[in-house]
Amino acid sequence: MVLNYIWVGFFIIAFLVATIKTFMGDVTVFSEITKAIFERAELGFTLSLGLTGVMALWLGIMRIGEKGGAIKFLSRLVAPLFSKLFPEIPKDHPAQGSMVMNFSANMLGLDNAATPLGLKAMNELQEVNPDKERASNAQILFLVLNTSGLTLIPTSIIALRATTMEKFDIVGNPTDIFVPILIATYFSTLAGLIIVSIFQKINLFQKTVMAYLGTATALVGGLVWYLSEHKDQIETISSVASGAIIFSFIIGFFILGIRKKLNLYEEFIEGATDGFKVAVKIIPYLIAMLCAIGAFTASGAMQFFIDGLGYVFSLFLSDTRFVDALPTAMMKPLSGGGARGMMVESWGHEAVNINSFVGRLTSTLQGSTETTFYVLAVYFGSVGIKNTRYAVVAGLFADLVGIIAAIVVAYLFWG
Repeated sequence: MVLNYIWVGFFIIAFLVATIKTFMGDVTVFSEITKAIFERAELGFTLSLGLTGVMALWLGIMRIGEKGGAIKFLSRLVAPLFSKLFPEIPKDHPAQGSMVMNFSANMLGLDNAATPLGLKAMNELQEVNPDKERASNAQILFLVLNTSGLTLIPTSIIALRATTMEKFDIVGNPTDIFVPILIATYFSTLAGLIIVSIFQKINLFQKTVMAYLGTATALVGGLVWYLSEHKDQIETISSVASGAIIFSFIIGFFILGIRKKLNLYEEFIEGATDGFKVAVKIIPYLIAMLCAIGAFTASGAMQFFIDGLGYVFSLFLSDTRFVDALPTAMMKPLSGGGARGMMVESWGHEAVNINSFVGRLTSTLQGSTETTFYVLAVYFGSVGIKNTRYAVVAGLFADLVGIIAAIVVAYLFWG
């Protein structure tokens, strides 16, 4: 429902702004809006077609990893941590396995596998929930960690960047946002865990929890420190690291598949077929949002909005380049499709700004948080939860930290 209001609102605001500008003497604004709508419709369809091939490739590879046991491997790695964070869940309860597998699928970019696993986990958590209409502590923590979205492989963002750069013959590395997204999503996840632990009085200083969080924080902190000390090498390090890590995942998945004696080719085809279906489903959503945002932008309303934000931040900061990326950040908790449209819009005509500071920042923002309101509505709705308690507040706090982290990391990498 919220997305419906936002989508219609873009068109109505564009019409009102264009009407005012017409009375003020701008006789071309309505024709510019109409032109923008048709151009964005064509762009959305073209990008979706290109995205189909890349998504088929990635989900084919991910299928091999999934069947080879990559998710189960990750599950075993983090199971001791989750037993401490979810003390109300019985030790051998199936909800633990479903939760860990859901997080693992999200980290690997397996959106098609993550949602069913998440819904399954939510139903299993509901079994041990004493108040069936009130969200339990475990359900809230599960959803906040889900929406904060730690990402190891931002499949869809890399795919869309690669497709766009190929279409407009742009030189660059579509995976250079890999490390920034990893860092930003880590901080958003950590923030979500901390805020929920405060509400639920979870002791994060337990040995097991500290061992996991301390190790992860040390690795991410060490990476940030090293990059800040070698700023002249950031571009090279990011490019080499992202390519090497992603290809290592591919080889690792192949090795797991070979150990399981899978027919890798057939598994790839199965996954690629799913990737094709996912990409096709994106087409109408991407076209719808791009057309609405195109009208909003062509009318001048977007520039008024950005100028207003820029003025406010200029009262406190000297560098306000990040303001141009805030529409993407503000849309993300509401709609993944809307944020995707905002991101593409920020790249400019023929994606001339895709490798600019703002273009890379919007790509990082798009991958740094999950669609909070959608996830909360679908997951809680699936089990009939009416009282969500502080889940929205905690989820939005994690989103805010992810946005701030993405901005800071963007200045570190491309500032």
